[in-house]
Amino acid sequence: MNRLRRTPIDVWFEPLIILILGIGYIAWYRSTTLTSTEQASLGWDNLRSTIIDHIILTLTATAIVVLIAIPLGILLTREKAKRLKPFVINIANVGQAAPAVGLIVLLTMWLGTGFRTAVIGLVVYAILPILQNTIIGIDQVDKRTIEASRGIGYSGARTLLQVELPLAVPVILNGVRTALVILVGTATLSTFIGATSLGTLITTGVTLFLPKLLISGAILVGLLALTIDWLGRLVELVATPRGVA
Repeated sequence: MNRLRRTPIDVWFEPLIILILGIGYIAWYRSTTLTSTEQASLGWDNLRSTIIDHIILTLTATAIVVLIAIPLGILLTREKAKRLKPFVINIANVGQAAPAVGLIVLLTMWLGTGFRTAVIGLVVYAILPILQNTIIGIDQVDKRTIEASRGIGYSGARTLLQVELPLAVPVILNGVRTALVILVGTATLSTFIGATSLGTLITTGVTLFLPKLLISGAILVGLLALTIDWLGRLVELVATPRGVA
């Protein structure tokens, strides 16, 4: 009950915004006149397949980023590897600072087109938020708490798993949520290298000058990003230890 009282208001406000935008889009879609190309692209069977492809691309990249960035972040908080922290973060910064389109084009020249190249490009682009938040989350754990756990006989590994990581979870999950939202938007660029996503609607709308298709793609990407952001907030809320919430 206490956790519900401390729940940020935007956790409950955000789904209302999603619902309003979704209903507004559906009402507009049903009342507007579409060309044959727009009808084909926005037909439910085709649209469902496009949305699923976009989600699969985003979640695949996110899973790989999590598997790389969290263990790497943990490693860089250990005493023997701390000196490597600035070097690794600077490398991750390069991926974040590089224009997404330019990065994808460079990878295409090396790896060719398709789903695999799109995933690698997204991984490189989104690794920084999770890596940085993992390091920050663990580093901000009170050193007296760590010393107390070692004082009662916990090993270094047990202290990490039962003390440091649980206390760092809110910050780490915030990084995962940030990366997910970044990836939802950036995944639209995968259409330029032959990977299906909601970006296909946007590029088709631009290429064929079909503004309704362009608007639909942009709104659907926005709704997907808002939905993932909201779900991420709920996971953060549930996973946050009671003493931290």
